[in-house]
Amino acid sequence: MEDMILYNRLQFAFTITFHYLFPQLTMGLSLMIVYFKWKFLQTQNEDYNHASKFWMKIFALNFTMGVVTGIPMEFQFGTNWAKFSELTGGIIGQTLAMEGMFSFFLESSFLGMFLFGEKLLGHKLHFLAGLMVFIGSWASGFLIIATHSWMQHPVGYEILKNGKFVLNNFSALFSNPWLWPSYLHNQAASLVTSSFFVASIGAFYLLSDRHSKFGKIFVKSGVIFGAISSVMLAFPTGDLAAKNVVKYQPAAFAGMEGIFKTEKGGSEIVLIGQPDMENKKLDNKIAVPNVLSFLTYQRWDAEIKGLNEFDQSLHPTNVPGLYYSYHIMVGLGTIFIGVMLLAVLLLWRNRLYQTKWLLWIIMFMIPFPYIANTAGWYTAELGRQPWLVYNLMRMVDGVSPTVSSGNTLFTFLGFVGLYILLGLLFLMLVLKIIKKGPETYPALT
Repeated sequence: MEDMILYNRLQFAFTITFHYLFPQLTMGLSLMIVYFKWKFLQTQNEDYNHASKFWMKIFALNFTMGVVTGIPMEFQFGTNWAKFSELTGGIIGQTLAMEGMFSFFLESSFLGMFLFGEKLLGHKLHFLAGLMVFIGSWASGFLIIATHSWMQHPVGYEILKNGKFVLNNFSALFSNPWLWPSYLHNQAASLVTSSFFVASIGAFYLLSDRHSKFGKIFVKSGVIFGAISSVMLAFPTGDLAAKNVVKYQPAAFAGMEGIFKTEKGGSEIVLIGQPDMENKKLDNKIAVPNVLSFLTYQRWDAEIKGLNEFDQSLHPTNVPGLYYSYHIMVGLGTIFIGVMLLAVLLLWRNRLYQTKWLLWIIMFMIPFPYIANTAGWYTAELGRQPWLVYNLMRMVDGVSPTVSSGNTLFTFLGFVGLYILLGLLFLMLVLKIIKKGPETYPALT
């Protein structure tokens, strides 16, 4: 049974990690595309129109990869997690079906109009098509996060005698206190990814002295969007999301922060340290006294419960993984703020485009928002373990009883090989679009 659970978790973790490489770019990029098209309507500068079409091509490629890699996860609910789907399908099926029927079709329909209908629609309706793509993209994220939020903090349900969960308050799904902080935090993170991506390509164009006018547009837009979203990622969205964890999943919060024992007189915030699970402590830690208490409760002497306050059965399954994921996310987020604020300062002083060392940093920062987003999602998922539905259904109760560990391992290896090929194909196509650049891109009809 343990092997089966492990392989099921590994397979789903791999497929969803690979899948989310694509939506995190499309959600943020859709907003920036709308901005470029709006900027063209305001200024009649054709460069902004070319920029919107250039990035929509990359958006479309990401969207396609997201669809292709997202479909297998729907099947995994039935193959690997059949008991979970059987018992909770009456609730999570609501939001997942809405995402597919409403958001996906809205996004995909208007994506086609934006890509191929500029001359037919005219610029104003073309802008409207881009706006609908943005709304569909963000609505899709909202409904997925609504599903995830119910698993983190279940509301509006009752459990029947046969063990099935049914929804008794539909509106509770969307007024869930876990939902809005998580959604806004996730969207800010998506915008950070797209901002760094756009700015990185712009920096590449400037450093290679190709498509320089577009390079300046991309760097300027990416830096401004990136500075705003990076700050929002920390406050207020990150702050609100963390306070939800403190309130509803205190054991997970203790694991995230590496608090093994409750500290009297205020809790320190750990900057660096390694969890020692045998001795229940952090090794080689560097910490600032009382700061965590202030950030959490706005009181320097506030008490934060350590893992020793909770029964061992309620502890997160993988405390070191949770701790490192959280600190990677927070550490990279802090770096993002510093880089983007420095870039905004130099932009304001009209020195950014000439500051090559910073352009090099921006260009090579392109993978790190993906790492931070992945670490953030691992923090949320590892923090909920060992529960599938927090405090209601454990992992062991949700797996498919008839699928062997050997079958799962075999298909897991198949997914790894297939997704490596898909990833290489994606990179080849994206690099081809970037190499060609906006200036030489043909007009769309």
